[in-house]
Amino acid sequence: MRYLKLLSLLLAFVGPVAAKAAGGHESVGCTGCHSLHTAKGEMIFAVTPNTKYLNPKTKQPFQGVTALCLACHADADKGGQGFAPVSQHTSHPFFVTAINSRVAHVPPELLRDNGRFDCLGCHDPHPSNPNYKYLRVGVGAKGEKIDAFCSVCHGAKTDQLAAKQAIFSSMDENRPLTAPVAAPAAPAAAKPAAAPKK
Repeated sequence: MRYLKLLSLLLAFVGPVAAKAAGGHESVGCTGCHSLHTAKGEMIFAVTPNTKYLNPKTKQPFQGVTALCLACHADADKGGQGFAPVSQHTSHPFFVTAINSRVAHVPPELLRDNGRFDCLGCHDPHPSNPNYKYLRVGVGAKGEKIDAFCSVCHGAKTDQLAAKQAIFSSMDENRPLTAPVAAPAAPAAAKPAAAPKK
């Protein structure tokens, strides 16, 4: 019994630290965002989409995946759970329905639902995403190559104008999950066929 109490105490102390060490979405798993049988809102959401945080332009609640993200990533007074909260006035714009071509050239694969730029324009939240902060472009282990990410849409504002960046998408089930396997070595050249006897 004493060992059980000690183990419980140890788990209570170490559990939250271990979950944090595993990363944000890794510790949540699929069912942290999605639910098959008790879905709320669109896209089989496991949490109720945030309807309290209003879009400052329309004064209406956000919709779709943005509302799902804001269910966790907004302050409690704005309907979220306070996990790494974002704000329209201090973060990159999200839920943008019309892209100003003088500001950004957004690749079509970063847009959703009739050209809207939302959270998934910059982030792919699935744990299979190997990139720093779930960004859709690799920026190094600690974000040291963030210019590579920004250049995807804002090439004229970075020194990487000509660079074509690989955009990560966990939505493509046909993509390789790991680095491609090296192609097998070419077979040895066949010996020329003997000349027919005359």
